[in-house]
Amino acid sequence: MRPDTPAENVDHAAEAARLRRIADLYPEDAEALLLRAAAHLELSGDRPAATALYDRLLSSPGSLENPFLVRALKAANLWEYGHEAEARAIIEGIRSAAPRDPAPWVIAAEALESHDELEAAHETFTEGVELLLTDTADAADPPYATHPLLFGRHRVRRMLGADHDAWDRLADTLHTSPVSLDELHDPKRVWSLGSENPAELAAEITRLRAELGAYRAALSRPFPVAVLHWPKAELAELLASYPELTAEYPSHETHLATIETSLRELAASGTSNLGIVTGTVPSYEAFAASEGASPSDATLLPQYATTLAARGRAVAWPPQRSAECWCGSGRTYGECHKTADPSGTL
Repeated sequence: MRPDTPAENVDHAAEAARLRRIADLYPEDAEALLLRAAAHLELSGDRPAATALYDRLLSSPGSLENPFLVRALKAANLWEYGHEAEARAIIEGIRSAAPRDPAPWVIAAEALESHDELEAAHETFTEGVELLLTDTADAADPPYATHPLLFGRHRVRRMLGADHDAWDRLADTLHTSPVSLDELHDPKRVWSLGSENPAELAAEITRLRAELGAYRAALSRPFPVAVLHWPKAELAELLASYPELTAEYPSHETHLATIETSLRELAASGTSNLGIVTGTVPSYEAFAASEGASPSDATLLPQYATTLAARGRAVAWPPQRSAECWCGSGRTYGECHKTADPSGTL
């Protein structure tokens, strides 16, 4: 949940203020926007202000989408400016609650790891892995969101000098970089990142940049390149109200095929960090009004998609083969658009 825009290109305090203003305008997206604002405040060095935002979310009258993630981020932030006891208590509370989402487990374990609590970090990573993956139908293809749990556990076990086990071997099979996890997680390399020797630290950073260069474009983009998806009922309502858009959407089946084809072409061209945003007619009409334009103007559609992505509404593409397809058919992606014919015949 940390903002992924390079620090040297951003005024973090100003960006946090901007995100808070947007959250006031779009309260339905306040959770995602305020989490990003809090992360920018952390990067600006104003950790107490970040804690205040986490507390604002946790005390909000509406239910949060992921309260345990907010708690984990608050704990990690508190520990960084001297509130270790409170941070530990929050982390223990998260472990006891055993959330079914991997993100709080990752944040909590990494907070422990960053403060040299390697045994506790290993226990936390392992608890999360065993809770979320033991019952997975296809253990060889775990959900993408669980990969950081496996990779983090692998890293901590390397630093502890533990032998590979079944979960480590699974992590190795999921890792796609040409640099193996064993090398990437070599304790000497990991510890060198905390070195006080400027030359040693600079050399390791240069090495990491070279090895992970393929991912830098995705990591430097604050939100995905998103393609707009209209559910069948929404598209029918859109075209009934604005028939001028029929040229953009000849049929719902063609629309779905075009989305998959467009994303595959973007991926093939080297574009990473891809996503899909789902539109609704009321939301689109409100966006058009805010732009002082007519919803029948087709040039607004990509702008609308980008705005939804910037508001945290994008779902990452492609899904795992065993995950539900992005189109809403109820089938898995592997049974649905993963096998779609590029010509549009599903």
